[in-house]
Amino acid sequence: MASRTLPPPTLAPVLGIAASLSGKAWRWRGGNMELGSDTADGPRGLDHAILDQLLLTRGVAEDDLIRHAQPTLRAFLPDPSIFRDMDAAAERLAHSVMTGERVTIYGDYDVDGATSAALLVELLRQLGLEAGYYIPDRLLEGYGPSGKALVKLGETGSTLVVTVDCGAMAHEALGMARDAGVDVIVVDHHKCSPDLPPATALVNPNRLDESDLGATHGHLAAVGVAFLLGVALVRTLRTRDWFAGKAEPDLMGLLDLVALGTVADVAALHGLNRAFVAQGLKVLARRNRIGMAALMDASRLNRVPQCSDLGFALGPRINAGGRIGESTLGVRLLTTTDPDEARSIAMQLSQLNEERRAIEAEVQEAAEAQIAGQHNMAVHVIAGHGWHPGVIGIVAGRIKEKTGKPAVVIALDDVQGKGSGRSISGVDLGAAIIAAREAGLLVAGGGHAMAAGLTIDPAQMPAFAEFLDTRLARDVERARAGAAMLLDLALAPGGLTPELVETLEAAGPYGVGWPAPRIAVGPVRIIKADIVGKDHLRLIVSGNDGRSFKAIAFRAAESDMGQTLLHRNQGRRFYLAGRARIDDWGNRPAAELQLEDAAFAD
Repeated sequence: MASRTLPPPTLAPVLGIAASLSGKAWRWRGGNMELGSDTADGPRGLDHAILDQLLLTRGVAEDDLIRHAQPTLRAFLPDPSIFRDMDAAAERLAHSVMTGERVTIYGDYDVDGATSAALLVELLRQLGLEAGYYIPDRLLEGYGPSGKALVKLGETGSTLVVTVDCGAMAHEALGMARDAGVDVIVVDHHKCSPDLPPATALVNPNRLDESDLGATHGHLAAVGVAFLLGVALVRTLRTRDWFAGKAEPDLMGLLDLVALGTVADVAALHGLNRAFVAQGLKVLARRNRIGMAALMDASRLNRVPQCSDLGFALGPRINAGGRIGESTLGVRLLTTTDPDEARSIAMQLSQLNEERRAIEAEVQEAAEAQIAGQHNMAVHVIAGHGWHPGVIGIVAGRIKEKTGKPAVVIALDDVQGKGSGRSISGVDLGAAIIAAREAGLLVAGGGHAMAAGLTIDPAQMPAFAEFLDTRLARDVERARAGAAMLLDLALAPGGLTPELVETLEAAGPYGVGWPAPRIAVGPVRIIKADIVGKDHLRLIVSGNDGRSFKAIAFRAAESDMGQTLLHRNQGRRFYLAGRARIDDWGNRPAAELQLEDAAFAD
């Protein structure tokens, strides 16, 4: 069969909507998929047609549909040896396992770092080596390995340190470790400079000298790279007959950690990452990891976990420890074998997450007050004294979503500023931050396309903001000009059924790089509109076919769209666009719409 992919979205607006209530044109993501109200009882094969359409519009070739319809590790896992230094890292770790060497895993304080560290600790434990772990304090030590900490680990007996989710730019720190006789393996995914730090091995698909095959996996989170190192380690030990009379470790059982770290780090969910998350969710549902089960209980997650739960329920709780609490809580939870300890830590993380929410709200309010004076800037650079560094990344993400522009939020003290940035699709913020550092505008900085971190001298703030504006203005303009509400399906209200939602979810898991399907439904009249929670808009609407459904728009009540819908605009009809999902609060599941946009139908 000849390979075929769908053409890019057509220019003709869907349903004739060239400007919605949010100012966007509605366009097809790929081919036209207008359905009636009979999707549940439609022609045989309709579900498969929709599934194929979703895969094709996400870049899958027609002759590769079967592999992507059910993403498995067998179908997507590469040979770990394609990555530079992977074999050297596996050999060095294998030596540690076979000799009982003292090893410490040095992780970052976010979810990706915690899951990466927990994965290697658990794997080495299954191999008979009880490794230690070290997670730096966000406020006292900052991001990445410090030379002081590495030297101290060597002094206390660790002759091998494996850094995870950090270390790719730690030239000075790794130099100090080398001089102290400590070997360091770096497992990372952040952007690298041309000159690499002095590591025993540096495994990172985003090395500038990475092979073409390895570079195709640059979207991996650090926990995915750590898993591949685990595969290489087991293979190396197998060649040395280490498992003669011994059981091999359960690598598949580690995929719950890989899934959590991948989604929480907002890594692109295509290819191998999608397989990691799809299979990891199955492992998570078995609740075999004591700490993960306790975390789900603390999150009141009493159903089969979904991809969104990793990003919105489990991930934020792990992150809360590193943001405003004790940095080691996440790794302790994910590696403990004591149910009582797991319950205690999970509850502590939930409490910290609530505190984080309150702190975040205060910082966000102060940050948003500065946006009005920056409407001409391509990148929002916002700073404030006394802001908690643990929430600035979240606030940057909120501002990015609100304005449609990259945002950098900086917490200032009397000496320096700690910043965190979030970008929009098509704008490489990490590369810009590295360039700013190399230009002498930052004390430190790095990251990847969608997220970055930095340390800055407050005196350099104006020059830094101007640098980003000049460097990224064209990219931001291009990305925003192409912004549209891309739709996968259009249907009458009667077509919004639980069966349709199930079909749409079959092409998941969804995330960055593998967008959740959006549907347009209508025309409808608003039967009821009210505000729930702090700023959420809830609608009950009815169509010409007599079918009604519920829609909810999060944090949208004060928006122009929200105000228009709340006041119903003299009874006019609307088209609604968003993501279909299941509302299981009632006696029987019903389909509802998570509303993202709306437009007048007449």
